[in-house]
Parts: sequence; structure tokens; C-alpha cells
Amino acid sequence: MAGLLFRVKTKMSLFATRKTLDLLEGGYASVHRGRSHDFDDLRAYVPGDEVKDIDWKATARHGEPLVKRYIASRRHSLVLVVDTGRNMAATAESGEAKKDIAIMAAGALASIATGHGDVVSLVVGDESGVQSFPSGQKDEHLERLLRFVDERITLDAPRSDVLGLLEHVARRLTTRSMILIVTDDGRLSDEHASALRRLRIRHELLWLTIGDADLMRRATTGAPVYDVQEVAALPAYVRSNRSLQVLFEQTAATTVEATEHELRQLGVTSHRVASQGEVVAGLFTLLEKQRRAGR
Repeated sequence: MAGLLFRVKTKMSLFATRKTLDLLEGGYASVHRGRSHDFDDLRAYVPGDEVKDIDWKATARHGEPLVKRYIASRRHSLVLVVDTGRNMAATAESGEAKKDIAIMAAGALASIATGHGDVVSLVVGDESGVQSFPSGQKDEHLERLLRFVDERITLDAPRSDVLGLLEHVARRLTTRSMILIVTDDGRLSDEHASALRRLRIRHELLWLTIGDADLMRRATTGAPVYDVQEVAALPAYVRSNRSLQVLFEQTAATTVEATEHELRQLGVTSHRVASQGEVVAGLFTLLEKQRRAGR
């Protein structure tokens, strides 16, 4: 049986052109800025920047705080933070399993990171608790991480606890890192926002949402439809009610828009994908947004 990492790399080649993959690799490299003696450029000060990085002469000339940005000269750390609650075992917007899209996203960015000499670690969790796995670089290490995600996301898993994941990482992760958070559609609470603010002070945050399937539209297939959160079937008469379909669609759209707005307000770079085929382009979009935000 082919390994999960091999499958990810194969799909990367199938779903993306060489130019797109080159852009993804370049986007990953361009986001990392670190402490070294190699000065790169100046950018506007944003909350969370080190005061000692402010270029006071340039600030006086331009009339606004500017900080120095450096080219990273050390190995970096990528932390994969994956929601492994049972909702991630559900069907995505494309009809594929959310789990497969999550593995594709985590594996693709991890592969790019190790190709640049960086290390990759994993944090997963649900209502039963959080587990962390140390960093590494080899393909065998990445395969173990992806297999754990695959094994942990099941319909029998406890519910998601994204807040618990974020708070765990905020408490435990002290080394400046790039963090890829992979979860599905959902609203953010004030507690989520607080944890993200704490993380953003030190780390580069990328938030990848895997879009939910439209359960009401799937009513036309005739197959049973289940709400995995509540572990219950949705009655056919509910799914065939046009008024309820419209209400469901409006509520789902509002949730997506509200979450994206909240993440943007928090300064967290986010993107939403619906299929494995969108992952490579979606990761590049995330990195490009993050690069521009760092200017």
C-alpha cells in the first residue's frame, strides 16, 4: 500500500503545474523572515513587532513607525495544528472526505518545508485532549505524522475542540514558528480570538478551512445524510423542504463570511478550500496573503 506522503506528492503533481509548485515553494520561502545580520528591507510597524527592530531614522523621515526586516539564515519550524474531531471525518463541499483534504494540505506544506531544510511537528486534538509530536525532517517522520492524523479522524472520535488546540499551542510553543491550522467551517468565540491574538504575537499563522458539504443539496442524491456532530440522520422531509434549504444556505454563507471577517480583523491569514484539487493553489494563496501582510 502506497504511503500517505507518496500519495500527497503524487496528487501535488497531478493537481498543479510545475509553475504552480514553484510558486508555492517560492511563497513558502518568502514568508520566512528571521533574525540575522542580512538586512532585507523596511515595512510598517504592526502590533506584536519587536520595539528593538524599529528603524528610528527611517521612522523620522517617513513620519510613521517602520521596522527592519531580515532574511532568515536559520532553520525554521512548521507546526501542523490539525483538528481531529469527528466532524473532520465528514464529507467536504466537493464530496470528498474532509480527512483526505486535511492530510493533503498538511502533507503538501510539510513536504515543501522539509525541502527547504526546515523541521515539521504536529499537534492534534479533540474534546478528549491534545497530543503533540516532536519535529523532524525525514520523509519517514512526515509519514508518521500523516498516518496519525489519518488514524485519529474517525466517525467514532470525540467532537472537535479547536479552542483547546489553540490554547495548548499558545501555552507550549515558545520557538517562533509558522503554524498551519486545519479545521472546518465554524464560528469563532471571544476565547478563540484571545488565543489567536496571543499566538500571532510570536508566530506566523495560517488558517485553512475545509468547506462543509451542503447537506440540504445532497438530499437530491437519495442517499442517507448524517450530521456527524450529533451522530443522527437528517430526516428526508427536512432536507426536501425548500424553505429550510434556503435558510440553511443563508446560514452557512453567513458563518463563512463572519469567520473570514473575524480572522481578518485578528490579522490571521485564512483561506477556504473544498477539495484536494484546490489545496496547492490554496496554500499558495495563504502564503502570498501572509507575505503581503508582513510588508
